[in-house]
Amino acid sequence: MIVLFTDYGLKGPYLGELEAAIFRYAPQERVINLFADLPRQDPRAAAYLLAAYAPGFPGGTVFCCVVDPGVGSDADQPVILRLGEQRFVGPHNGLFDRVAHKRAE
Repeated sequence: MIVLFTDYGLKGPYLGELEAAIFRYAPQERVINLFADLPRQDPRAAAYLLAAYAPGFPGGTVFCCVVDPGVGSDADQPVILRLGEQRFVGPHNGLFDRVAHKRAE
């Protein structure tokens, strides 16, 4: 399962483009759009929501997370984080700090 967790909003092409790219490379995977309207360009606020919702998903889930005020720049390099049996993919900007901290407790 792939879970989308973004601040893209529901208007515009970005969410559809992301879903199309996932379908192109992994057509068999189920895609869940958990959030498309996270606090805009605020990874610290979104981090709390990610930590609250991620535990409800099964092992093997991949979270595709994009909440990045520097999107399109080299400021935040992408990261893949494995926590238990879940994986988190997104910018290295603090978005995964809360979920990693919560798992370490």
